[in-house]
Amino acid sequence: MARLAASDEDEALDIVQDAMLAFVTRYAGKPEDEWAPLFHRTLQNRIIDWHRRSSVRNRLRSWFGGGSLGEEREDPLEKVADSSSPDPAVSLLRKDLGEAIERALRELPLRQQQAFLLRAWEGLDVAGTAFAMGCSEGSVKTHFSRAVHRMRELLEEYTP
Repeated sequence: MARLAASDEDEALDIVQDAMLAFVTRYAGKPEDEWAPLFHRTLQNRIIDWHRRSSVRNRLRSWFGGGSLGEEREDPLEKVADSSSPDPAVSLLRKDLGEAIERALRELPLRQQQAFLLRAWEGLDVAGTAFAMGCSEGSVKTHFSRAVHRMRELLEEYTP
């Protein structure tokens, strides 16, 4: 989730590390069944904080003529061959679909992205997602529904 939000592996790792430290500091004594929603709430708060700080930094950089934080850098791992699939065509299709899903997720508004990732990928229920996002269960249902509909539109060419 942090990698999608930050679009930069290093920034995402910093966000997750900061969230983990804050989580352990504040919630280590909580029951284990409460950890997932508490951690995701901490992570979402860190992602929102990062977005706020980044927008201020980018605004300042643009005023002074510098580049933005979101500049694309080449990933050296992209050059490594994938040995998990013997069929290159299958590998290409999987990679293409994965990239399409990531692009579609990036097009969602932040709250829809959060609701979708927490519900669909992390498997939290509505109550846990609401707690993690700091909103009502009704808001989670609305954000998730809109996200699912938008993802279907964006990934329409990949459905049978």
